[in-house]
Amino acid sequence: MNYFADLTRQEAIKDIIDILIVGYIIYHIILLVRGTRAVQLLKGILLLVVVWVVSTWFNLYTLKWLMNQLFTFGVLALFIIFQPELRRALEQLGRGKWFNRITADDEEFSRFTNEIIKAVNYCSRRKIGALIVFERETGLNEYTESGIKMNSVLSSELLINIFIPNTPLHDGAVILQGKQIAAAACYLPLSENPFISKELGTRHRAAIGVSEVADAVAIVVSEETGQVSLAINGQVVRDIKEESLISKLHEELRPSSTLKEKRHSIWKRKGGQGNG
Repeated sequence: MNYFADLTRQEAIKDIIDILIVGYIIYHIILLVRGTRAVQLLKGILLLVVVWVVSTWFNLYTLKWLMNQLFTFGVLALFIIFQPELRRALEQLGRGKWFNRITADDEEFSRFTNEIIKAVNYCSRRKIGALIVFERETGLNEYTESGIKMNSVLSSELLINIFIPNTPLHDGAVILQGKQIAAAACYLPLSENPFISKELGTRHRAAIGVSEVADAVAIVVSEETGQVSLAINGQVVRDIKEESLISKLHEELRPSSTLKEKRHSIWKRKGGQGNG
């Protein structure tokens, strides 16, 4: 009670701001790890904390000593275990992704997504395997260099032809930079997440893998089932329907309408490079 009695208006405002900032950070940390392997690891850490509390409460000396040793070296282990999540968080903070997005024309972006959806639907109906990766703020040049450079204007027909089986470019990923197809037949890092379903093949693991190491978005079409999946932030949504896919692409790729003055943004500049 004495704390609140002696609390000045200035100190109260400062404490409220402090609490809001901490709450905002915790909220985004939860969003960052939700649905990833970090959730399972956090459950394991929570269990260790409970064991440590019990050992301390009942003075179980041997168990308490063991827990203390684990916590002593555990901080370093946490940095190693959570390296992908920490890297992604720092990249998002550096890009300012927590605060704003770059903008593009709605009509132009709709044409862009329509071309993608037409190609994905064609491949899905005919069970043609496909992997399309959208570069965002984190550059993917190291992966475009592993494939065949194209720098071509995006069209559904070109995407479909790339993924037709037994053609030179069908095996691998297509990477889009802005409105252009930057490269095809690209090799991507495979996810090593042990919690990924065993049913998922190399394409899905590559899609999840690139979304773990960068802020890329990846669409996968299964050549076995024709199902369409979407990988974002190390998570995969399987058998996503067309409406949900369009909505998610708009949410993840279309910038915020609050920054219309930046029409010549990175997205537009990349789209303007080359003539196909």
